[in-house]
Amino acid sequence: MSRPVPSSPTGKHPSTPPAPGPRAKKLPLAGALRLGGLNDTWFKPATGASSAAVVPLFTLLALDRLDLAAYTMAGSLCALYGHNLPYARRARAVLWVILGMVAGVALAMLTSAATDSIPVLIAVGAAMAAVQKTLCESTGIGAPGPVIFAFVSSATLFVPQTFAAVPGHLALTVGAAALSWCVTMAPALVRPTGPERRATARALEAVAAFLRTPAGNPARDRARAAAVTAVHAGWQCLYATGRRTPVRRDLERLLVRAETALAAPHEADAALLEEQAGRTRGTGPLPRPADLDEAALQELAGIDIERARRPRAAHPVLRAFAPGSPLLPVMARAFLGSLLAGLLARELGSDRPYWAIVTAVAIFQTNVTLSWTRAIQRTVGNVVGVGVFALIAPLAHTTPAAIVVLIIVLAFGAEALMPRNYWLGSMCVTPMALLIGEFGGRHGTGPLVGDRVLDTVVGAAAGLVVAFLVTNRRASAELARSLATADAVREETEALLARTGASAVDLERARRRLAATLVALRAAADTAGGEWWQRAVPERRVLDAERAGHRTLAATVTRQGLLATRPAPKDPRPVPPERSHQEDTPV
Repeated sequence: MSRPVPSSPTGKHPSTPPAPGPRAKKLPLAGALRLGGLNDTWFKPATGASSAAVVPLFTLLALDRLDLAAYTMAGSLCALYGHNLPYARRARAVLWVILGMVAGVALAMLTSAATDSIPVLIAVGAAMAAVQKTLCESTGIGAPGPVIFAFVSSATLFVPQTFAAVPGHLALTVGAAALSWCVTMAPALVRPTGPERRATARALEAVAAFLRTPAGNPARDRARAAAVTAVHAGWQCLYATGRRTPVRRDLERLLVRAETALAAPHEADAALLEEQAGRTRGTGPLPRPADLDEAALQELAGIDIERARRPRAAHPVLRAFAPGSPLLPVMARAFLGSLLAGLLARELGSDRPYWAIVTAVAIFQTNVTLSWTRAIQRTVGNVVGVGVFALIAPLAHTTPAAIVVLIIVLAFGAEALMPRNYWLGSMCVTPMALLIGEFGGRHGTGPLVGDRVLDTVVGAAAGLVVAFLVTNRRASAELARSLATADAVREETEALLARTGASAVDLERARRRLAATLVALRAAADTAGGEWWQRAVPERRVLDAERAGHRTLAATVTRQGLLATRPAPKDPRPVPPERSHQEDTPV
C-alpha cells in the first residue's frame, strides 16, 4: 500500500489545515493572442499537407471534376499527423489516422444518404466529434488533434449523398490518404534518424534551460519538470525505433549526459549542452560526451530485452472508454457542446451548422482555463479569416485553378503560422475551409461570411457554457492517484537503492518508471489546476513530491555510475567521420 508523499525531505508531515473547498478559477485574458516562436518541425506538416494535396487537386482540375475535391482533401489532410514520431512508429500511427479518417468519412456519407433530417445529422456529427476527441486524446497523436477529423466528417454529413456514390467517393479519400502516407514517410529516405535526433536535441536544450535558471527562482522547479519531461520523451522516441543501432547508441549517450546534468547540475555546463544539441539536430557527426562511464553505459543494452519481457498494459484506447476514465468527462463535454452548438446555429438560421460543431470541438482542451484561452484564439482567428476570405474571393472566382492554388498556399500558411499562435493559424484555416466549400458550387461571399461569423460565435459560446457546466471532477481524483503512484514508485526505487545487489537492469527500469510517474504527476497537476470550480490543487504537496522524486532520480544516476569521476573540462571533438555512425544500420 502506498503512503502519502512526504512534504519535506525528512519524510514527516507538518500539520496542515484542511484543503479549501471548491473555488472558481480566474480566467486569463492577457497573453491569449501573444505570438510565440516557431518550433523545430513547423515546416513538416506545412509542406506535408500542401504536397499531399497538389497531385489530387491538379488531377481533378485537369479532369474538370473539382466538385470531388472535398473527398480527396479528406485524405490529403492525413499528412498533417505524425511528424514528431520516429519512422517505425510513424508508419503505423499515420495508418491508424488514415483508417480513422476513412471510417469517419464513410459513416458521414452513409448517414447523409440515409437521412436529410438536420437534427439527426447534427446529433451524429456531435457524437462522431466526441469519439474522435477521445481517441485523439487517448492515443496522444498530437497536433492538429481531433479538429481535422471533426471538420471533415461534419462537413461530409451535410453534403447530399446517395448510396450508389459512396464507394467511388470513398475511393478518392483512400487514394489521397495513401499518397499522404507516402508524403509523411518520404523524409526517411533522406534522414532516417531525424526524429530521434530532434527529440534528443530537445532534451539537451531543456536541461540547459534548467541549468540557466538560477537557484531560488520560482521557475526552477517548473524548468526541472520540463527537462525531465523532455528527457523522458527522448527515451520514448528512441525505444519506439525498435532497433538498437549505432546511431541510437550515440543518442543514448547524449540522453544519459542530459540526465547526469540533472543529477549533478553544479558539474554541468549549459553552454556545452546547447552546443551539443545544435550538433545533434544537424546532419553532421553526433557529439560523443567523453565524461561518461562506458562500462556503465554498456549495461543499458539489457534494458530493451527487459522491456520486451514486461507484460503490456491495457491499450490506452480501451482505458479511455473504461468506467472511471478521466477522459469520459472530456467526451461528455465534446458531445454536449457540439450538439448544443449545432442546434443553436441551426435555430439561428445557419445553413452550415457543422461549422459551429467544429468550433465547439476545437476549443475543448484539457481543462476550462485552456478552453477559455482557445475560445478567444479561435474566435479572433476565424473573424480575421473571414475577412481574408472576403479579400481573396474575387481572385478565387476568376478561374478554378486560382482556387486550387489558393488552397495549397493557405494549407501551407496555416501549419506554418499555427505554432506561433492558434489564432494566427486559424486566420488561414478559415478561408481555406470556405474555398473548399466552393468546389461544390459558387456561393455568395456575403452569406458565407455572415454564416461563418455566426457559427463561430455560437460554437465558442456553446462550448464554453458546457465546459463550465460539465466539470471534470475526475481531474482531482487523477491528481490524487498520480501523487500516490509517485510516492509509491519513489519508495520502491529508494528500497532498490538500499540493496547492495541491485542489478543494472533493475536500476534502469526503476529510474525510467520514476521519471514516467513524475511526468504524469506534472501533467495531472496542470490539468487539475486549470479546472473550473474544483478544490484547490495541493501545490505544496505536488512540489514536495516532485522534488523528492528528482532527488531519488539523481541518486539512481549516481548509483549507476553513469558519470565518470572527473568530468571533461571542455567539449570533446566530434567522432571522426569514418567512425561516426550516420547510417541507421542494425547491429
